[in-house]
Amino acid sequence: MYAQMVKTDGTRIRSLDEMEPEERAFQERVDAGQKIEPKEWMPEGYRKTLIRQISQHAHSEIVGQLPEGNWITRAPTLERKAILLAKVQDEAGHGLYLYCAAETLGISRDEMYEQLHSGKAKYSSIFNYPTLTWADIGAIGWLVDGAAIMNQVPLQRCSYGPYSRAMIRICKEESFHQRQGFDILMKMVKGTPAQKAMVQDALNRWWWPSLMMFGPSDDASVHSAQSMAWKIKQNSNDELRQKFVDQTVPQAEYLGLTVPDPMLKWNEEKGGYDFGEPDWEEFFNVIAGNGPCNAERLNARKQAWDDGAWFRDGLTAHAEKAAEHRAAARIAAE
Repeated sequence: MYAQMVKTDGTRIRSLDEMEPEERAFQERVDAGQKIEPKEWMPEGYRKTLIRQISQHAHSEIVGQLPEGNWITRAPTLERKAILLAKVQDEAGHGLYLYCAAETLGISRDEMYEQLHSGKAKYSSIFNYPTLTWADIGAIGWLVDGAAIMNQVPLQRCSYGPYSRAMIRICKEESFHQRQGFDILMKMVKGTPAQKAMVQDALNRWWWPSLMMFGPSDDASVHSAQSMAWKIKQNSNDELRQKFVDQTVPQAEYLGLTVPDPMLKWNEEKGGYDFGEPDWEEFFNVIAGNGPCNAERLNARKQAWDDGAWFRDGLTAHAEKAAEHRAAARIAAE
């Protein structure tokens, strides 16, 4: 998922007997698998958690256009340019769906943008790494979108209706993004030795940040339990990370690549791979705003917002003038 370390404002999970009647009825609906809709009663902590998670997810989709966007004009063929352009457009659409879903919880889009630009709201740590070569674009599709799919498919069963429904289309499009990335790498590993070396280098640089996308390990993820009780999350961070490794390592072997983890080993007993621990100090450092591209990414978003002010002002002026004309027409008709 493109949301990490989402706070829930909860200190511990309470039993049904400890809840007030309205809260108990809400939890029983969630436990029964029913969807919660915007105008229905919900605990304030549930609403705030969803706003944090959905807005962070939306910000990540929008900021996620930046690492790939600067390769649109440098893609090796016209077909690759068109495919990458379509993908970046998809990411903008995903952000739109998610901002709309968050707005149903009573927060405005302008407020969400302000939180992003001020640094109060976060976006996924993965988008603070540079795209140095064309192989990085393939690695993003294969690894980053692959990790996102692993996280986002369960969100289709999220207890909040608008978020759950938005994820259906997003997951379908993300699956194409992953195939696009894998296809890029397939072509490159069959090319020259230099091209295959470029792919291996991209894997070396993107592997560990991709594992960090799932958030900190379960023993350090203090807010996951409440999100899972509310059925906002369906799986723990470590469960999803294990699934991702088990799915991705055979794909790396198929490409003829070496996963940059000396601890990686198949564990017959558990039916999955044992693997090393990501560098959590790096993760928390990037989340805190000190990654390779944090300042560059945030400045690009701020500049885009400032550069678009004239257009927003024009839309507002047009809407006000149209409202005046409609009011005048009603008065004349009376």
